[in-house]
Amino acid sequence: MENELMKIFDEDSNHIGVAARKDVHTIGYWHESFHCWFISNEDGKDYIYLQLRSEEKEDYPNLLDITAAGHLVAHETIEDGIREVKEELGIDVTFDKLVPLGVIKDSMINEGFIDKELAHVFLYHSKKAFDEFHLQKEEVSGLFKAKLEHFYDLWLEEKDEIRIEGFKINKRGEKIFLNKIVGKNDLVPHENSYYERVVRFIYKNIND
Repeated sequence: MENELMKIFDEDSNHIGVAARKDVHTIGYWHESFHCWFISNEDGKDYIYLQLRSEEKEDYPNLLDITAAGHLVAHETIEDGIREVKEELGIDVTFDKLVPLGVIKDSMINEGFIDKELAHVFLYHSKKAFDEFHLQKEEVSGLFKAKLEHFYDLWLEEKDEIRIEGFKINKRGEKIFLNKIVGKNDLVPHENSYYERVVRFIYKNIND
């Protein structure tokens, strides 16, 4: 996987070539990714879905993240990113059912790891029950939902904590349903501006 080739871009998002994944994250090239956020409406309330990253993940294990996401390799188109939904969540979704929210520049920098993404962000209006999700255990160990208004408050209104509900897969492969309180530190540290733009885009979509 580290030798996979990825398209790389300059600061102005101009395509400048290709590089191996390991170099992309060591040197810090801008590269493309696919982000898909699930939302649902239940009894008049809007919810947003978060995956729980597997403890086996090398980066950001056991943190909540985008519903489904992944990098695009050099030969892939944006439409190919839809595979992430099937692989990670076990849900069949066609690209034409996604709502494009635009491209967001998202940078996360840690020691020895620089992730500078040109994230192609999409929204999916889901009607799936938790029982219909079948998670890729190497990547995802749980799935949770939060009220969209609470998620908005977490990032734009200085709310410290929100309640989420969903399930986590135990070592026997069983779904254990949970209801708990989380804060920003429980989520992958995408830039605050990334979360803010995503939430604003979602609200604009559902209110148009």
